[in-house]
Amino acid sequence: MEYMNSIQMLWTIVAFVTFVGIVIWAWSSKREDEFHEAENLIFEEDNTERSHVNKQSQLGTKHHV
Repeated sequence: MEYMNSIQMLWTIVAFVTFVGIVIWAWSSKREDEFHEAENLIFEEDNTERSHVNKQSQLGTKHHV
């Protein structure tokens, strides 16, 4: 059963190192511009979807979501 404890300890260390790596990646100043762009995506208009809906309304077909 000693090997089970070693495997559990190794798995915990791997999970913790992965978590710390993700946190460092997310808070990295290199990623700031990409995250700033991503947080403003909600305010940009999706022209392809709007043109599809406008085309359907001009044709008289109903748009079901």
